[in-house]
Amino acid sequence: MAALMIQGCGSDVGKSVLVAGLCRLFANRGLTVRPFKPQNMSNNAAVTVDGGEIGRAQALQAIACRTPATVHMNPVLLKPQSDVGAQLIVRGQMAGTWQARAYQDRKAGLLDMVVDSFRILQAESDLVIVEGAGSPAETNLRAGDIANMGFARAAGVPVVLVGDIDRGHVIAALVGAHAVLDPQDRDMIAGFVINKFRGDPSLFDEGRTEIVRRTSWADCGMAPWLAAARRLPAEDAVVLDRLTPGERRRVKIVVPMLSRIANFDEFDPLRTEPEVDFAFVPPGTPLPGDADLVILPGTKATLADLAFLRAQGWDIDLAAHVRRGGRVLGVCGGFQMLGRAIADPLGVEGPPGQAPGLGLLDVATTLTADKVLTLTTGRLIGGSRFEGYEIHVGRTEGPDLARPLVIRDDGTADGAISADGRVMGAYVHGLFGLGAARTALLATLGAVSDGIDENARVDAALDEIALALEQAFDIERLAAIAGLERRP
Repeated sequence: MAALMIQGCGSDVGKSVLVAGLCRLFANRGLTVRPFKPQNMSNNAAVTVDGGEIGRAQALQAIACRTPATVHMNPVLLKPQSDVGAQLIVRGQMAGTWQARAYQDRKAGLLDMVVDSFRILQAESDLVIVEGAGSPAETNLRAGDIANMGFARAAGVPVVLVGDIDRGHVIAALVGAHAVLDPQDRDMIAGFVINKFRGDPSLFDEGRTEIVRRTSWADCGMAPWLAAARRLPAEDAVVLDRLTPGERRRVKIVVPMLSRIANFDEFDPLRTEPEVDFAFVPPGTPLPGDADLVILPGTKATLADLAFLRAQGWDIDLAAHVRRGGRVLGVCGGFQMLGRAIADPLGVEGPPGQAPGLGLLDVATTLTADKVLTLTTGRLIGGSRFEGYEIHVGRTEGPDLARPLVIRDDGTADGAISADGRVMGAYVHGLFGLGAARTALLATLGAVSDGIDENARVDAALDEIALALEQAFDIERLAAIAGLERRP
């Protein structure tokens, strides 16, 4: 079956968006398409229909293919818990915590499993579009590689290399990759594309000719700056550094940027609301005194990020916010922090330990080795419907659970609300996705929602990106590289 791998000259060159756009483009042509990423590193994870977790970029790409996400689409996921260690997820399930050096030494042993997942996707599709990680030109990481050329050669998948012209030196990036790659790796690259061009594309005609002359790779086109990509969920935390507060609107909602913040894309629907001034608050900056709602997000290391939160002085800011009558919502790890205490006796997320919580909810949490991974639907206590997911470790108990935030469709409850109704939290992610649920939550702040379901917004953005790529890329050449036979 046909396959094509999109690799890049570096991280954040737009590989994930291009793969999503190409998935939707070929799906719109009537093909059965599947996304695949051998190895991903992200704390933004999605729950799959087969009960595992994968990177959210692959879940988005599955949406682009109009197919449910499965664990085979991202068989190896690394979720950083510290600067030198990460939780390893293999085919959707926890497989321990690995230090960076140990993982580099052992990751080659995962290659057969990775290729097997790829073959499973091939067997059920007309085309698999593979996303690389980082850059194959980082030759110091080539030994034992399973994310880029190691996978491409093992699975026999041709590669198209992406250069990001927005960051500059794109000719040097592409030609430099050609220069440093091992000849056998270099032979896997059949073409290149340029991404994020602004202005008149003819102005770079000579540049593209120069890249062809120096590499002999096929020029497969140049994508414009894709404004619709802003309406897609972001996977990498690097994007948070570029998000700035907008103009003051009816209500202000802020999210402190914890050091191991996870699943922050669930707040994307708030950024598009016409009456919401939404902002992530970076470390070293106090929580704004005029915020209406502070959301404590999920985190990959709850105790460590609770200490990080206190080191920023955000605990003091949060207490003052509540005294002024402000509201607080905790999601997953943020929910755990709002309680009286958190204990990690088994060292699930780091060294064993415990710490007092923020004391804004009368609950306490013990982290456990078993992980909850489930898609969740139900209703907010006010009756509005939500669709979300749960992805957490830990058991939370306490009197405030008698006032839950949500009731799942199976009749079970989740979350807690303080006696005065101003502090609430839950394990469920995605409460802002459906227009009805977001409308109800914003109404408590005095704001009117646009009521648009996030899935509909994302779906429209994917179609817009697919159309732009159809016009910008040589799609027939890409199809030929992938091995797609021309259809009548």
